[in-house]
Amino acid sequence: MKKETNPVVATIRKTLPAVVSIVISKHLEDLEKEIPQELYPFLPSAPDGHHLSIPPSLIDKHGMVQIGGGSGFIVEPEGIILTNKHVINDSKAEYTVVLSNGTKYPASIMSRDPVNDVAIIKINPPSPLLPTIALGDAAHIELGESVLAIGNALGLFKNTVSLGIVSGLSRSIAAQAEPNAPSQELRGLIQTDAAINPGNSGGPLVTLDGNAIGINTAIVFGAQNIGFAIPINAARRDLHDIKQYGRIRKPLLGVRYLMIDENLQEKMSLPVDYGALIVRESPSDSGVIPESPAAKAGLKEKDIILECNAIRVDREHAIQDFLENLEVGSQMNLLVLRGVKRMNLKVILAERK
Repeated sequence: MKKETNPVVATIRKTLPAVVSIVISKHLEDLEKEIPQELYPFLPSAPDGHHLSIPPSLIDKHGMVQIGGGSGFIVEPEGIILTNKHVINDSKAEYTVVLSNGTKYPASIMSRDPVNDVAIIKINPPSPLLPTIALGDAAHIELGESVLAIGNALGLFKNTVSLGIVSGLSRSIAAQAEPNAPSQELRGLIQTDAAINPGNSGGPLVTLDGNAIGINTAIVFGAQNIGFAIPINAARRDLHDIKQYGRIRKPLLGVRYLMIDENLQEKMSLPVDYGALIVRESPSDSGVIPESPAAKAGLKEKDIILECNAIRVDREHAIQDFLENLEVGSQMNLLVLRGVKRMNLKVILAERK
């Protein structure tokens, strides 16, 4: 009697060939320049005393030192790969893609999303018939839906798979790519209890039908079973822009703002406990960027944006959330509070540079 294939096993067999490892390398000389001189006495040195002592296994024949790793997955058979922006964020590093069969290719960076933790890279295999993972629709996933996180765990263990469920939607977190790096706010994330480790970053979060609904991006250190993925819809828009325009196009409103809640209302004696208060970040800044769509529409500092396209602006619906669902050239209808007067303003969004 033929043994029936477990649906999880079937999904792994379907998707795993399209998941890749991304190796991050640097020239030894560049790596040494980045290390503070005061740390050299505490680091192992080579016999000549002028260079770091690096294990031979981490240095390739071209003198490149492997400094990290991540994951990605192929979405076009000619070698287009999705990953995280923070995986390939170092402009001085070189990146190598390792396919599931062990074949290696140098990767070129096509684009880095200026808002989301998404990047698109490209390899050039001699035969452009690579396996791919189909893109699903993150807008229709449900709490409790089974998902698989696939990647290159900790940069060491390739073909790592973990099973879990969708445990939260539209999450917002402040994430850091490295301990000393500035934090970036990531919004609209998928939360899952499928194990996501640092090396899994950039790998796919897939449903049991084998479609990618997210890109694994972050974990909460010190907590168990709390991981996050960028919804695949953001990456789908980036891919569309690359194909049509050769670059990622993001809409610009042109305001700096603070989200209002009850605490900020009390602290600043504001008339409402929701909305976005337009303020400058420093004395040299402007709350409304000159020549921006917001400036052309007549927005001013100390205005409070109450609604965008008839939807209330609050902690759950920030300005950036609305922009993520609009395109360059779209019209944004704003309800604005200026002093005690409410007014409707129409803004035509420009391209973010």
